[in-house]
Amino acid sequence: MIELGVNIDHVATIRQARQTYEPDPVWAAVEAHLGGADGITVHLREDRRHIQDHDVRRLREITHIKLNLEMAATAEMVEIACALRPEMAMLVPEGRHEVTTEGGLDIVSQEAPLTAVVNRLSGEGIVVSVFIDADLRQVEAARRIGARVCEVHTGPYAHAFHERGRDAQSAAVVAELERIGVAGAAIRDLGMRFNAGHALNYVNVQPVARLPGVRELHIGHAIVSRAVFVGMREAVREMKRLMREAAAGRE
Repeated sequence: MIELGVNIDHVATIRQARQTYEPDPVWAAVEAHLGGADGITVHLREDRRHIQDHDVRRLREITHIKLNLEMAATAEMVEIACALRPEMAMLVPEGRHEVTTEGGLDIVSQEAPLTAVVNRLSGEGIVVSVFIDADLRQVEAARRIGARVCEVHTGPYAHAFHERGRDAQSAAVVAELERIGVAGAAIRDLGMRFNAGHALNYVNVQPVARLPGVRELHIGHAIVSRAVFVGMREAVREMKRLMREAAAGRE
């Protein structure tokens, strides 16, 4: 059954805009859980622009659903992850200039150092995921470095969906969706778990949720945005209902 991981980074973004103590992302995680989230995702960035170290420590203590720590493959972040022991650590590229993660991790060009990171995290009992573009070379490299999960970057699909007037049948949208599906099939054939995420929202999520074998979708900005108007629990419920409806159609 398809699962929803809720990224709460941008609750912390609002808090950090005033350098204060509210809104509390840990409270948001509890509300997301009560709305039906299957997991919580946070990205502890090297520049600490939103989520802070104390947030991840409190999340580890308080949340009763799985915690997915997005992280750069740096020595500092590996040490934090090994101490924290989230259920899953997702390796992502990270640039100080970017607003959000703008592309997948280039595993092919850095297999040796990434293998060492995966081995260290796996040795601590942490499931390692990699955030990659829908590129078969990257899928194969993910398997070689020992990743157990691949999260396919859905940004190009989401951007095409928006630019083509939210027409799910447009050639550009169909092509991007097919690329995700082909990558997903390769991920599963190689014995890894197929997840997906980035820029998914309430109008574009269902075609992705309908793809064969996709296990989890990780969604943040759209849910936090909707929560401003309807509350976190309801925003999560709405998203999960859309996902489950779409997934039921593939079964």
